[in-house]
This record gives sequence, C-alpha cells and structure tokens, in this order.
Amino acid sequence: MILKFLACFLLVWVPCPAQKTRFDGFSVLRVVPTSEKQLLLSKQILENQNPLEVDVWRFPGGVDHSLDIQVSPKHFSKLNQTLTENGLQAHLLIRDVQTLISEQERLNKNVKETADLFNYGKYHTLDEVNSWIKNITEYYPNMTTALKVTQSYEGRTIQLLRISTGEGNSKPSFFIEGGIHSREWISPATVLFMAGQMLDRYSSDTRIKQLVDSFDWFILPVFNVDGYEYTWTKNRNWRKTRSKHGSCVGVDPNRNWDYEWCKEGASKEPCSDQYCGPSPFSEVEVKGVADFIMKNSKNIKGFIDFHSYSQLWMTPWGYTKQLPPDFKDQDKGSELAVKALQKVYGTKYNHGSIANVIYVASGSSADWTYGAAKIKYSYGVELRDTGKYGFLLPPDQIIPSGTETLEALIALANFVVNN
Repeated sequence: MILKFLACFLLVWVPCPAQKTRFDGFSVLRVVPTSEKQLLLSKQILENQNPLEVDVWRFPGGVDHSLDIQVSPKHFSKLNQTLTENGLQAHLLIRDVQTLISEQERLNKNVKETADLFNYGKYHTLDEVNSWIKNITEYYPNMTTALKVTQSYEGRTIQLLRISTGEGNSKPSFFIEGGIHSREWISPATVLFMAGQMLDRYSSDTRIKQLVDSFDWFILPVFNVDGYEYTWTKNRNWRKTRSKHGSCVGVDPNRNWDYEWCKEGASKEPCSDQYCGPSPFSEVEVKGVADFIMKNSKNIKGFIDFHSYSQLWMTPWGYTKQLPPDFKDQDKGSELAVKALQKVYGTKYNHGSIANVIYVASGSSADWTYGAAKIKYSYGVELRDTGKYGFLLPPDQIIPSGTETLEALIALANFVVNN
C-alpha cells in the first residue's frame, strides 16, 4: 500500500537485465508536513521534480503524517535543498539502502535450516512458498487443501491454502492475503507463520483450535507472484505486477480493483507505481483473486490484506475520507485486534479508515471486498515497522511479527464470530 508518488521518472541507475539492481548511496529522508500549506508543497515538489530518482516509501495522508522518500545520491542535495527552501525539514531515516538490502540478504542466508522442518524465521522464495503449500497439505491432509486461484501474467501459478475442519459449505469463511505489493516481504512471511501456527498448534492449544474451527480459512501467502519473484532476482524494491504497458512495466495491484477505480490516490500514468491499469481488473492476478472471492463471498465474513510498513490496522473506505455505515463495527474489530497485538511485545498500531489513517487510495482490495463483495469485516493492515528498516526488516523480526499478529487475528476472529 505504500506508494511511489512520481508519475514517471528516468531510471538511469538500472543496470542491464542480467544484473540485480543496486541501491548504493540511495538514502531515505523523512519529512513531516506540519500544516496544510506544507502538505500541499510536499506533493507539488515531488510532482515537479521529474526526472528524479525518487521512490516514496510512505506518502503523507495529512498534516503531521510522515513522508518517507528514497532518493539517489545524484539527486540527494537537490531534493534536500528544494525541501529546505519550502520550509520542509528532512530527517535522514536510512543512510544507505543497499547496506540494509545486503544485511537482510546476509542475515537471511545465515538462518539455519533443518532437513525436515520449514523455518518460519526467514524469508522464502516463491518456489519455497509453493513447496511449503505442497508439503503442508501432505502433512495435514485432513485439514488442508491446496487451491489454484489463477495464472499470473508471466504464467506462474497463484495458489492458496484452505484450512478447514468442518463438513460441507455451511461454515463461515475468512480470507487472508499477503504480498500484493511485492517488496513488502514481511507480509508473506507473517501470513506463512500464522498459517503454520494454526496447523501445528491446533491439537494442543484450545485458543488456536477455536480460531481454526470458527471459520474455513482461505490463506493466500503471495498474491503478486511475478513481482515477488522479481524482487528476489532483479530489483528488491519492485512494487507492481510485471505486465507490459508501452515502455513501462507493471500495475499497482492494489489500485486495480473494480470499485471507485482510478480516482484520487491512483494514477493513469503507466510508469507510476500507483498506476491503476488501463481498466479495472486488467491484471489477471487481481481478476483471478476477485473471481475466487466473489464465488465464495456468500460465506466469507472476514478479509485481511496484509502490507508493510507503518503499523496500522485499517478499514474502508480508502477512496474517500467519508466513513461507511458499518465503520463503528469494523473499527471495533480493529481496536480489539491492536490491543491484543500490543499485549505481546508492546508494539503499537493505529487504527481507523484507510483514507483517514494513511492516505486516500482508490481501487483497493479492502474497498472492493466491502463495497462489491459485501464482506463487512474487510481490513487493510500495514505490518512492522515504522520506518527504521521500512521494507527491509531483518529476518529476526518475522516470528515476533507473526506472533503478535496472530494474537490480533484471534481477537478479531472472535469478534467477527459474535457480530
């Protein structure tokens, strides 16, 4: 959900296709507009600085909301000067992005593997995730089923795990997805951990058993499979899908849903990281997942789209700051979730509607599941952290993130069951 604000800019730093993009000397600045005037100025500065190698990691939805900007060493001084001239003070959040990328890779490689156990405390490639789905369904054949959702633009299979302990189709369902934005690695990792806990602790933990028994669970660890693969092989900071649009590549899969499509908070410029696509559901990945959800929407009572970063638990609407008629109930679920989450390690999350808490974003998954599929309890969640690492969390935060988020899920599920 975190976005790149510029419409299109010259990627002079991209190496030949055989190499992996490096971000040596790239830094991340944080700016906090303290007035409506400064907020408007910050947006205008970004819009008018083409071609700048600027990647907005966190966009300010309002006054006193942080704006995090990745900038190349070539344009660092110019951007900093422009901000200062307009009364905006920049704080250096990350000194060197490539250092964090390299450290994340090094630490991930050093996480020990065992021959017979899947290690939830490391980041996994798409092939490893798919192998996990295959293996977990063989290990828990009476509780799990692997389901193919659709094929991606590049021909990869998008598959999910169904966890069910009931007979027939009468039980309510809950749909969870991760990795809609490919660079947000903590999202699939957290989803995998929670799914593993639901299965491994089912027979020994009464709270987990109640959680699992309350719903049929549809769990999609990696939504944007092409983009996720690309972050492992070519560009760690890639966000979009990999479809072709003239000289540009990819659509923001969280701006492509057919509900209030391509209005505020989305772009019609194909090179933008907010590009909504040439039409609603133009992306085969989005259309495939939407079709699956709609086919099962009669029984789906809860939906969560996990993102990073910012530590937010949010509800519709994203396309407008106006609140929907169910907001009070929806936000009560958020409140219970973040309270349960905080009790584990003290991690603090904010909650509220998407447009009011983070920024206006039209054509999003949570708006569509609530507005079109009529899933009342639809949520968009931004996981750890608040900016120290951004998208580049070290692997030692995966299990803590999964542990606290699972507690939030238990609290939310209990609320949904009773409401």
